[in-house]
Parts: sequence; C-alpha cells; structure tokens
Amino acid sequence: MVSTKNPDSSPDRAAPPSGLVLRRVAIDTYHENVAYLHRECAVYRAEGFQALSKVEVRANGKRILATLNVVDDTAIVGCGELGVSEDAFAQLAVPNGHPAAVSQAEPAASIPALFRKINGERLGREDFEAIVRDIAQHRYSKIELTAFVVACNRSELDREEVYFLTEAMVATGRRLDWHERLVVDKHCIGGIPGNRTSMLVVPIVAAYGLVFPKTSSRAITSPAGTADTMEVLATVEMPFEQLTQIVHQHHGCLAWGGTADLSPADDVLISVERPLNIDSPGQMVASILSKKVAAGATHLVLDIPIGPTAKVRSMPEAQKLRRLFEYVADRLGLSLDVVVTDGRQPIGRGVGPVLEARDVMRVLENHPDAPDDLREKSLRLAGRLIECSPDVRGGDGYRIARDILDSGRALAKMQAIIAAQGAKGFDHHHPALGSLTLDVAAPSAGVVVGIDNLQLARIARLAGAPKVPQAGVDLLKRLGDAVVQGEVLYRIHASYAADLAFARDACERENAYRIGTVDQLPQVFVEF
Repeated sequence: MVSTKNPDSSPDRAAPPSGLVLRRVAIDTYHENVAYLHRECAVYRAEGFQALSKVEVRANGKRILATLNVVDDTAIVGCGELGVSEDAFAQLAVPNGHPAAVSQAEPAASIPALFRKINGERLGREDFEAIVRDIAQHRYSKIELTAFVVACNRSELDREEVYFLTEAMVATGRRLDWHERLVVDKHCIGGIPGNRTSMLVVPIVAAYGLVFPKTSSRAITSPAGTADTMEVLATVEMPFEQLTQIVHQHHGCLAWGGTADLSPADDVLISVERPLNIDSPGQMVASILSKKVAAGATHLVLDIPIGPTAKVRSMPEAQKLRRLFEYVADRLGLSLDVVVTDGRQPIGRGVGPVLEARDVMRVLENHPDAPDDLREKSLRLAGRLIECSPDVRGGDGYRIARDILDSGRALAKMQAIIAAQGAKGFDHHHPALGSLTLDVAAPSAGVVVGIDNLQLARIARLAGAPKVPQAGVDLLKRLGDAVVQGEVLYRIHASYAADLAFARDACERENAYRIGTVDQLPQVFVEF
C-alpha cells in the first residue's frame, strides 16, 4: 500500500453565526479561491470588508482563505448568501445552501520576507518555508503572488535558495511512499509540440517491471499536455485510491496530477507564472523536482530539448540548467539523469490531443506510418530508465526497451492501463478529427530549414486545441525535407469556423516554416 503524509493544518476556529448560506458561483478562477458578497449584505457592511481583501470562509468545520469580490447583482449572490468559486466550493465539500461564515483573514506572516526578496535580498530556509506555506494556504493575493514570482525572476535565486524553495514546496502537500526501493519517473521541461514520449515510456518501463506512477499536467499555454492526450484514450481524473491500485497492479499509470495534491503551492505559482510567461531557471527546477519528490520518485530522467525556438537555445545554457537540477536533486536524495535532446522542431506528426494520441498508438502498434522520431526518442528515454535497475548493465537499456516495444508487450501494457483507468473507445485507425481543414502550402521551392515551435503551437491552440481535442496541426513536412512551391507543409484541423479563421489569420502573418537551402539547416549538438 502507498502511504501519504499531509502537513498539519491550523485548528479550525468556531464559526460565528452570520445568517449566511453558501452559494456555488460557477466561475473557474484557476487555483484562486474567490468569495462573493453582495454590497447590501449586512455582514459585508458590519465587517468593513473591502473588495480584493483576504477573507476566511468557514462551513461545516472546514476553513479556507479566499479573495473577496463585491457584487451588486442579486442574480450572482443575494444579500443572505456567501458565494464561492468552483475551486473553493469543491474544497468546502458542502451542498448549496449550507450555513457558512466569513470574517477578515489574518495577514500572511511571511509578508516581511516577501518584501526582503522584492528588495533583492537572499532568503534563508525559514523564509521560504513561511512564504510557501502562506502561498499553499491561499494567504497571498494575486498581486503578492506576482510580486514574489517577479522578484525571484529579477534577482535570480542562487542554487541554495532554489533548494530551500523546492524543499518547502514538497513539505506543503501530500508526499507518497510506494514502499518500493526503485520508483522511476520521466519529465521534459517542455516547449516542444507533440512531444508525447511519456505515453510510450510509461508502458515500456512498466512492462519491464519498474514502478512508474506518472502524474502529468494539463496544457496551460501549449496545444496539449500529457493528461489532455491521455484523456482521449482513458479517464485521467480518478480517486487517489483507484490510482494507487492501478499502479500496484500494472506498475504504472498516466493520470492528471491534480488528483494527488502534490506540491499544491506550485499549482498556485503556475497560475501567475504562465500568464506572465515567466519560467526562470530557479522556479522551473523547484516546480519540477518538488512534484517528483512528492510523488515518491527515487530516480528521474529529465529531458532538456535545445533549439532555436525551444525553451533552452544553446548547449552552454542547457549545461548550466543541468548543473542546477543536479545540485538540488542531490540535496533532496533524488537520483537524476539529465539528457539534452534535439528541440529544433516538433516531435511526431500531430500537434493536438487526438492527433498526438494517434501517433502514440501507431508507435505502440509498430505501424508503418508511426513517426520515427517519436519512437526513437521514447526508446532512448525508456532505456535510460530501465538502466536504473541494478540488474541492467549500462548501455543495454535501449535494446531492452526496443524488444519490449517490438514484441507487443508495451502495447499490451498500455491497453491494460487504459482499461484500468476507464477506456474511452478511441479509434486511432480512424481518429475523429476536426472536419474543417486548411492546408498551409510552401510559398517557394527549397528545403525546410526552420520550424518555429512557438508559432506552430500557437496556431494549433487558435484552431481549438486542447479544449477541442479533435483540433490541431498535422505535419506533413519536417526539417531537411525538400518542397516545391505550393506543396502542403501541414494541415490545420478545427471544429468551429471561428477557430479556423483565427488559425488562418495567424498563418498568414507567420506560418512557422522557413524555406531555404541545405546549408542553412540549424545544427544542434545533443546527447541523442
């Protein structure tokens, strides 16, 4: 059995009578608890609340902190109601109409430490523990969260500060213990469309016999996350007890990470980092490693792609990031193997949930149309994980992984995991794609010498991915391919005319492909 540990929360104070009843306000505020009071509410007037102040909401012995919004429309909340956003309502776990109380929240105790970081000072372990604890308990407003993220980005955290931040983020949530000597995981720092290697590495490594509980995120700014693509095939949101049962029975899973409540402060920080497009090295390391340690991993293979439009643009930058990851992982007792890979172009042919699921299943089936780059990269990553086993000699992992894939054992393992999580009946032989299409053609003859990962991802999102799983981009040409004028480079799929129009406009401004001569192909020196 897996055991979990949650940090003790502060004791719940008795809720004073207020005459308010709870009302679910169906607004997704994305990792921010929001409360709503009518301006004419007697409690609002008596307590002297101000809009956007922090309040404490209590119901049925449960207590959460929320940001207060004041409304004038009784259609949202009435004078005798206390409205709460979707996330807040789920945390309280009481029905509509349940008695509730609201009061001023105590100021976050870590605010002085936050101000010191804003002023560029170096913080210690206790400072980060206090800040992260307050963030996890939703004591920070969006403005204060933004100030922390920007301050850490502006005056880059030193490696010990990154370790303190990571350690504090692990301590705020559940930490899993699988009671196994070896628990493996794999992660990519992101930025490469179509890079669904996890969905191949998990069944290969699990078929070998290693424990691989893969919890993944949904897309925030990309056309698909691993959880979005897996959701085409199977249920990814399930009770934690079911998830652990699947892992014990099948050695692996592919689930949405929000199920497990791992490093919850990270989810809150991401809610402000992504809109600001801030992904500083220190915060990236803390985010990734805190989730892996909290998930109970003992060994991690980390993929750092480099390329002209990847997150990391050069080998010196990749090596600097590698050293930071290795320092923090070592302090946390996590065995880490960092690999630097080719990030000059998307991996696979499809960009978008259904298209990426098609590519994954074709690789598992050893289909003749399976994308070779996705197969090869997945085998190499799986081989590195298999070599974590003391029974495997260094260099043998790739061969073992290839044999598992070629024999059909990886496909059988994936089918078992899909069935256990709840199969969706996806037909990867005839995938249902968006019926509205647009072919993007080469403006001139030559060789494909550049593919802009960021722009291609943006086009796929404008077409509807990942919210519309059938939407996305199907690549027909890759780096080094010769093309003639008018030849199709890629096909856009959309389900709605407005989405297709947005994608078309983006393509007309910049279609993400650059045509030139062979000598203009970008060179990249990577490990594989």
